[in-house]
Amino acid sequence: MATVNHISVKELTKKILNHENLFILDVRNKDAFDDWKVEGKHVHIMNTPYFDLMEGIDPIVNDLPKSDPIYVICAKGGSSQMVAEQIAEAGYDNVYSVEGGMKAWSEHLEPVKIGHVKNGAIYQFVRVGKGCLSYIIESNGEGAIIDTNRMLDQYESFISQHNIKIKHVLDTHLHADHISGGRELAEKMGAIYYLPPKDAEEVTFEYTPLQDGDEYKVGDTTIKAIYSPGHTIGSTSFVVDDQYLLTGDILFIDSIGRPDLAGKAEDWVGDLRTTLYNRYKELTDDLLVLPAHFMTSKEMNADGSVGERLGILYRENHGLSIASEGEFRSLVTENLPPQPNAYQDIRQVNMGKISPDNEEKREMEIGPNRCAVR
Repeated sequence: MATVNHISVKELTKKILNHENLFILDVRNKDAFDDWKVEGKHVHIMNTPYFDLMEGIDPIVNDLPKSDPIYVICAKGGSSQMVAEQIAEAGYDNVYSVEGGMKAWSEHLEPVKIGHVKNGAIYQFVRVGKGCLSYIIESNGEGAIIDTNRMLDQYESFISQHNIKIKHVLDTHLHADHISGGRELAEKMGAIYYLPPKDAEEVTFEYTPLQDGDEYKVGDTTIKAIYSPGHTIGSTSFVVDDQYLLTGDILFIDSIGRPDLAGKAEDWVGDLRTTLYNRYKELTDDLLVLPAHFMTSKEMNADGSVGERLGILYRENHGLSIASEGEFRSLVTENLPPQPNAYQDIRQVNMGKISPDNEEKREMEIGPNRCAVR
């Protein structure tokens, strides 16, 4: 039998962030592929469902690169292995099956150092397959983590390697597109878990309220909370050392937050406009905006990070330059993209009302980020 190589999603992510030319064959059904796929600046991806290849690779043989590596991906890693074997048996040498498929791709977190804080650094954890962004801020051995995903082992490994004592775990809002791991991580680390109280009226667990103007110290670094409603009624941003603005799901690089995931679009659109057009306008243009999500790989910088200066976003982000309140209201309440998969159940999990097992949580999160207005 011809040899099939295997590649982890971590290795695949490194290749994408290093801007390598990659040929990926996705063998999921077309509807799953059209909804969500691997993306990257130099990624060439082709979709042919596994069922079309059960009798052999003749339907695609003329489309496969002759000498470049071929990376085959499916939902969980099984079908890709079988298709990769067929391709290898047809005489192709560099054929890889992506371990764990799109489920594993959805869960990988890639830490990227953003820059310095006082006697420390801020790291962005890029969840490339889901578009989620979370943060660890470290100073003098103490740390805070913001908008934690549920894959705690990857944070724990990083925290251990860097000898960080986590003091604060903060969520910018009650998330609806992914399951927060903040409360569980805080319990593991002996840290304090914070949540905006206006988002927490239905939660079933204890938390410490995030209040406008509160300051949180880690080492020599200060994290200041800024109430910034609009995506949710409790959405809160953070200014770190007067250098970084963590905007949660209020402001992205190419778009702005949607106010409808709790069914409150008409009620919250005014709050969204006030935050974007007034509250953030009071801040310095030099702040580096670091959001909680991104939509596509086009928003990534050369090093794989996602961030841009606030002043540049006011010049280039269309959602920040709509003079008419009526036009703004239409933009954020009409023609919105589909809502995240299982977002209502995800909100229930994040409120503590239901406790699905790990596999059920994975299924809830399958699909792209959909927290932004297009």
